[in-house]
Amino acid sequence: MLTKLKKWVLPGLVFQSVVIAGGYGTGREIAEFFLSRGPLGGLLAMVLVSTVIWSAVNMASFEFARVFRRYDYRTFFKTLLGPAWVSFEVLYVIQLVIVLAVIAAAAGTMLRETFNLPYAVGVVGITAAVGFLVFRGSETIERVLTGWSVVLYGTYLVFFVWGFSRFGAAIADALSQPIAGAGWIVGGVQYAGYNLAVVPAVLFAVRHAETRRDALIAGALSGPIAIIPGVLFYLVMVGQYPAVVGQAVPANFLLAALGSRGLTIVFQVVLFGTLIETGAGMIHAVNERLASAYRDRGRDLPRFLRPVAAVGLLALAAGLSRFGLIDLIAKGYGTLTWAFIAVFVIPVLTWGVWKIRAAKP
Repeated sequence: MLTKLKKWVLPGLVFQSVVIAGGYGTGREIAEFFLSRGPLGGLLAMVLVSTVIWSAVNMASFEFARVFRRYDYRTFFKTLLGPAWVSFEVLYVIQLVIVLAVIAAAAGTMLRETFNLPYAVGVVGITAAVGFLVFRGSETIERVLTGWSVVLYGTYLVFFVWGFSRFGAAIADALSQPIAGAGWIVGGVQYAGYNLAVVPAVLFAVRHAETRRDALIAGALSGPIAIIPGVLFYLVMVGQYPAVVGQAVPANFLLAALGSRGLTIVFQVVLFGTLIETGAGMIHAVNERLASAYRDRGRDLPRFLRPVAAVGLLALAAGLSRFGLIDLIAKGYGTLTWAFIAVFVIPVLTWGVWKIRAAKP
């Protein structure tokens, strides 16, 4: 049973861990891409569009990585795109810096609003924690991401039950409103597209897959595993629609509406952990890419470079964090979405699938 969990469930848990901070941890992303399209339209976009795209792309990506033994984005995209692979790296680094800026801004804002601590404390704390995890390497990151995902599921479930007990009537009323137009489909595609940039950060967890069945099951499960906490969060947000849409950190707004100091503290601690997870996972992908380049030269990546890369990237992102969550998410993510769909999603679902089928056993 443990072996199957490693093969089938672990990649999904790691994917969820890396997605969450840039995907729905603070709720700002949900407001921007889903709730702004209306309560019911946003829910359909999450469940019918984003989840399906995530699962389909991960199925193809996990099997591609398994067949060709490409577990870092450098070798993965060299095999998929040939000389054009560097186009993904450019986009990934830009996305990485934006996500890290979102993480830094979220950490600073959360600690300031919840515990009245200086904004810089959150930024420095996130930097130190991510640097430590990255220094520890793949095995520690894998264990931490998996374990924290279980904690997160429990916390989001409590949050949902509490929120539904308070806002249940408002949630039902909001979801009964008709859908206005087809904008929810575009929102679902955009959200799925920019979040799929983190797939290379998950590839190290696909090493456990031994057969095509393992890779395809892991990929299919990754979509639902990653989106379920977001759906629970979204439904509570619907209970405070439309006021919650304009909030920089909707999670804080909802916790204040629930009026529980204890739940607020627990939720913020868990959310702070998810910010660390995402930062560590995405930077770890850069380190794995550097390690593969060193291996090509017959050398090992110096251990000290791992935290140095983390601190350097986070320092750059900290400078961007001053633009605030709303602008970073609306402008940064929205701009990169279509580029990732063109460079990664379409190629892996077409050329990538063809290469998998053409590969010799």
